[in-house]
Amino acid sequence: MNICCIGAGYVGGPTMAMIAHKNPSIEVTVVDINAERIAKWNSSELPIFEPGLNEVVQSTRGKNLFFSTEIDEAILRADIIFVSVNTPTKTYGVGAGRAADLKFVELCARRIASVVHTGKKIIVEKSTIPVRTAESIKKILKTNSNGAEFQVLSNPEFLAEGTAMADLENPDRILIGGDVATPEGNTAIETLVSIYEKWVTRDRIITTNLWSSELSKLVANAFLAQRISSINSISALCEATGADVDEVAFAVGRDSRIGPKFLKASVGFGGSCFQKDILNLVYLSEHFGLPEVAEYWNQVIKMNDWQKKRFGQKIVRSLFNTVSDKKIAIFGFAFKKDTNDTRESAAIYVCRDLLEEQAQVSIYDPQVGEERIVEALGSSGVSVSDDPYEAAKDAHAIAILTEWDEFKSLDFQRLYDNMMKPAFIFDGRNLLAINKLRKIGFEAHCIGK
Repeated sequence: MNICCIGAGYVGGPTMAMIAHKNPSIEVTVVDINAERIAKWNSSELPIFEPGLNEVVQSTRGKNLFFSTEIDEAILRADIIFVSVNTPTKTYGVGAGRAADLKFVELCARRIASVVHTGKKIIVEKSTIPVRTAESIKKILKTNSNGAEFQVLSNPEFLAEGTAMADLENPDRILIGGDVATPEGNTAIETLVSIYEKWVTRDRIITTNLWSSELSKLVANAFLAQRISSINSISALCEATGADVDEVAFAVGRDSRIGPKFLKASVGFGGSCFQKDILNLVYLSEHFGLPEVAEYWNQVIKMNDWQKKRFGQKIVRSLFNTVSDKKIAIFGFAFKKDTNDTRESAAIYVCRDLLEEQAQVSIYDPQVGEERIVEALGSSGVSVSDDPYEAAKDAHAIAILTEWDEFKSLDFQRLYDNMMKPAFIFDGRNLLAINKLRKIGFEAHCIGK
């Protein structure tokens, strides 16, 4: 069997590496129009950082895992074609700012149809897409191919960046949606099931109709983001009343109906999926005439935006209502630890607010380089350091915006001694022992306490 994956990004690369690793008899080719990205996948420095990814790629690359820009050739050879391209939020036209931009998905469907003229192919939606997108893909394939037969499946990913390889190795579930009403559809579903069954037990592989599978991905991310916004709203109430948000979250999370996960108060969620998928859900609800549903989910986004804004405002207020020409050390720029992904990172928004207040931000992140930081913020008022102590030297304040483990073991006495006084620290991830910092001399602040 041959597999082709169109799109060598955060989903396509790791997912195909694991499939190749677990299915040595299957040839897997990941293709992309971005030659630079493919070159990195073929090098010793992969384009994305995920714990465990490099080891899996190195063990399979050149054997049954290949990265290439020869897209048409890979499509022709493949029995199964995964579509794993970007589906960003639209920035133009109808649905701008909310709806998913499906132009890359459509371009993939048209390219497949233009190349494949005979035989049977299984097309698998791996990108995060709105419900009923498969209908559009089917129509494009049917009206543009000359005699080829296609089955379209939905197989959404449920990976958490930073733990993607562990999630792939031991998933909570594999979800596969297809045309369950036809023998051909069920055969296609079982073909994909057989690939995952090489390492995932059958009871964790869920099969549904196409529309349920497509919608489940959006709903899963919306529910997770909702929990974060819920506890962040309570963090503000805790600060106002003297309660401790961690204690509240622990007590609430001990209820078996609720559970403890995603109840960690912070400066706000980021990443490529949560905001995009909720906005997509909002747009779909409006499209289908459900304004109350749309507003309910839009409030999750509003609360997240407010939490980021509130954090930046707290820094300004604490520093005597001005940060003009003051150096603020930013510890962490990735949206979460163990990844170099900065998409929708809370750090971007906090830094922008501080820069608007004419602060000088000095940024340290163990995995995010200067080029990506400057791309997000510009260079005016921004400096990037590869050493946290240098980043904080002569700073008025430190703001921790990513929960990197290494921040817990920093020498805070050394940091304090080399900062301007009074020295402030703002823990946006509730990562540190605040009382210890206060004993050193810091004016220390955290979320929800």
